[in-house]
Amino acid sequence: MSGKRDRTNELKVFLSDNEQYVLDEKVKTSHMRNKSEYIRHMILYGYVYDIDYNGLKEYNYQIAALGRNINMIRERIMKTGNAYEEDLNEIKELMDKIWHTHESMLSKVPLQKL
Repeated sequence: MSGKRDRTNELKVFLSDNEQYVLDEKVKTSHMRNKSEYIRHMILYGYVYDIDYNGLKEYNYQIAALGRNINMIRERIMKTGNAYEEDLNEIKELMDKIWHTHESMLSKVPLQKL
């Protein structure tokens, strides 16, 4: 590395204590490395999203568990050659759980104005 900067134009901004606090908090919650990166991103794109995907991990786990249950029923049907009414009812219940989980996950996604 030659030590020469790619960005040579300095920006000097004066902020009140309150504005400085708000900027510091926004930089922290953005998980960006520093204020310069945050400000450049805001200038270029006008917004910064920090999306928490932890809820998706649980959602994926629940969907996978339901899929395993359905697959066990499928295997039982393939082995016996019969689809019992209780198996079909269990599949319907599992599908209802999938839709409930899906709707619950979507209700946690914040609405955004574009």
